[in-house]
Amino acid sequence: MSSLPDLELFTMGMWSIGLGAIGVAVTGILLANTDLFLSKPEAASLEFLETTELRSLGEEERTFKAGELWKKNGAVIMAVRRPGCFLCREEASELSSLKPQLDQLGVPLYAVVKEKIGTEVEDFQHYFKGEIFLDKKKKFYGPHKRKMLSMGLIRLGVWQNFLRAWKNGYSGNLEGEGFILGGVYVIGAGKQGVLLEHREREFGDKVSLQSVLEAAEKIKPQAADTD
Repeated sequence: MSSLPDLELFTMGMWSIGLGAIGVAVTGILLANTDLFLSKPEAASLEFLETTELRSLGEEERTFKAGELWKKNGAVIMAVRRPGCFLCREEASELSSLKPQLDQLGVPLYAVVKEKIGTEVEDFQHYFKGEIFLDKKKKFYGPHKRKMLSMGLIRLGVWQNFLRAWKNGYSGNLEGEGFILGGVYVIGAGKQGVLLEHREREFGDKVSLQSVLEAAEKIKPQAADTD
């Protein structure tokens, strides 16, 4: 039979282990909510993006170089993390709200996806008012592809984004790859360059619509080719 001092030592030891585990968990959560462990984005140059091979997803599929999209009038391009994600659908809807202003500027709105699964792209089209293309090599998600895994689920900002999108009436599914982070680009006409590059820091990190418009207004359309 154990003596009372031994029992007290055992109890104190268990309490120490428990408090230590709690301390580790709290420290982990605090660190996960900083940018310390977030992978740093690498800026995508115009040269890197314009050679990207894209494929149209309409009835008549064709493959072409991405530079065609912004050659004459520039473009706003959303790199969609996952079409079925309700956070991506929210951002697509908000970007689409700019279409009247973009049309007035003569700047087209496009999106690229990493994969085509079932009717995911067609369903996403209800939220996005521009043409969507397949970027199979995921170059619009690079040059350094960044992922957010389970750590994203303990970030306060992510849960705030979840709540915001849910309150705004958005819903989605879990189909497809959703860990490689996306972004939004505003690219000038011809060789004008990348005027805005927003890279998702965490799930639901949306681009500023005002920044998109301001960048789009800087686009200088190329003169039409003449014989």
